Amino acid sequence: MNAKESLVQEIEQIPESLLPEILNFIQFLKYKHQQEQRETALLSESILAKDWLTPEENEAWQHL
Repeated sequence: MNAKESLVQEIEQIPESLLPEILNFIQFLKYKHQQEQRETALLSESILAKDWLTPEENEAWQHL
């Protein structure tokens, strides 16, 4: 049984009154993960820009 199947099985056993709280937690985790991905991309961009934004790079990619 994989993790998703285990989660579904656990959720099926939880009282209906707790489901909104579980849904809220899942949505929070998704949001947190998306924010971390955006942050990593933004931090990487400034570091990589040092290599990308050079006359040599512009010349190498000029034909595209």
